[in-house]
Amino acid sequence: MQTAIAVTSADLVLPPTDPHTPTAALLPAPGAQPLDAALADMQLLLDQHGYVVALYPASIPVAHERRLHTVRSVLESDRIALMKLALPPLGVAVLVRQLRQLSICDFGAGIVASAARLLAHYVYAGALLNSVARLDRVPVGLTSHAKSWLPGSQFAVLANPDPQVVKLGGGELSGPEFGNQLIVAKGQLQSDWVSAALAPAWRCRAIQETALPADSPKWWGTSKMIEFAAHLPDIALIYQLVSSVKREKCSWCGLEIIGDRCGFCSAPLASAENQTSGSGVLKHGTPMRQEP
Repeated sequence: MQTAIAVTSADLVLPPTDPHTPTAALLPAPGAQPLDAALADMQLLLDQHGYVVALYPASIPVAHERRLHTVRSVLESDRIALMKLALPPLGVAVLVRQLRQLSICDFGAGIVASAARLLAHYVYAGALLNSVARLDRVPVGLTSHAKSWLPGSQFAVLANPDPQVVKLGGGELSGPEFGNQLIVAKGQLQSDWVSAALAPAWRCRAIQETALPADSPKWWGTSKMIEFAAHLPDIALIYQLVSSVKREKCSWCGLEIIGDRCGFCSAPLASAENQTSGSGVLKHGTPMRQEP
């Protein structure tokens, strides 16, 4: 049975890369849907799919996050995984699409849910900004803050996997060491830097444009920006990566998982001896290095 993937905003559902990729269910905010309807919709998803993996940005309003936990609690269901992601909006959307692809593969729900933490290491999410004065989700030095007040200044910022801020002309962002594709969402900033400079430097195989998520200006602290995310380009590579990690059985709920924590019950592995980190697979870049 296919695991259902759910999101908290419709703009986190990117167009599929192939005709087989399923869409995601929408879990609206409390102001857009009464609790009874939310409970009924979730129960229907569980009845149809067996398990639900809900992914949501850490930046959503507290009331919306509380609604997700309320639905899970009222239904008393251990078949709902709530995955809180620190990625910027476009990075979340990329990860959501990858889990949508995984959901129709021969992986159990526990593998699909715990794969979110693994795949997040392979999403290089950033933005080109005209100012970092209001950027509070990525560490910004005093020098960069001062330079952001200079007319015409632009900054390349990487939020994941390793935060980095560079002024254009003063350095380069560290990019992925594997074959990747780039997805770009343009705000109110006019620039060809992403396609003309970043994409060649990161050896991107292709560039895809999409609409800017509604929460992106708030996340990055300015509407004058261009958001981007480099990622593993196809399901064959994603499947290979997830399959290469040692599988364990959750000692609490019994689901098969990868990594060191269950996505459904949040229980850690029973002992440190069973951790998968020693294999090196979870270290981003190394095991999946591909030539363009």
